[in-house]
Amino acid sequence: MKTKYILFLLAFIICAFNADNFKQEQLKYPRVREAYQAKKAAVLRILKNKDIEISKLQIYIRAFKSEKEVEIWAKNSSDNKFQLIKTYDVCRNSGVLGPKRKQGDLQVPEGFYHIDRFNPYSSYHLSLGINYPNKSDRILGTKGKLGGDIFIHGKCVTIGCLPMTNEFIKEIYIICVEARNNGQTSIPVTIFPLKLSDKKYDILNKKYAKDLDKINLWKDLKVGYDIFNETNQLFSVGFLNSGRHNVR
Repeated sequence: MKTKYILFLLAFIICAFNADNFKQEQLKYPRVREAYQAKKAAVLRILKNKDIEISKLQIYIRAFKSEKEVEIWAKNSSDNKFQLIKTYDVCRNSGVLGPKRKQGDLQVPEGFYHIDRFNPYSSYHLSLGINYPNKSDRILGTKGKLGGDIFIHGKCVTIGCLPMTNEFIKEIYIICVEARNNGQTSIPVTIFPLKLSDKKYDILNKKYAKDLDKINLWKDLKVGYDIFNETNQLFSVGFLNSGRHNVR
């Protein structure tokens, strides 16, 4: 029993060290330090207004292509439900409604993703990588020509990403660093064609009735959209061999 306790304590200390070490590593980069100097006070105010402690921060990101918006939802690690803390404008867009299926199509992906990279020396000021192509994209996209390097980033330019002004990406980057530093190793990002209210969803279904690739993806996204809107809690996503999703 004593040995198990010591091993548990050691694992806890290692995890705590690694989490804190992530933020410290990020702060070695000038742009991250500048972002903290310029925007940390604003981020703290945003969180305080929702009674969220930065040391307990967990987040969920939703993006809407048609509305050109990125929502940041957050909660304390001990809370059951997320709160919307801020909506950011996407300053440019490319492509049309529907998923990204090949390199060079200028499409912003749609689907269920997560942040998989933090780039503090990006050509686009600061950037947060999205794990496109995911399993569904690899099944349904053009084999060998899927493309990649999809980011939420600054500098307000895009050929398939979610671009922000530099001022906005500083805040978003800090929020993501803090969540990652608190041990949130997977920050979920869901990219929707638009806000899938029942009315808008019906319009999409009628307009694109013959495009089953879009319709099937949007049906899965609609399930996640409704669950989260009703509960303010994250849904689970399983990737099926067909490229569809089991969302619940």
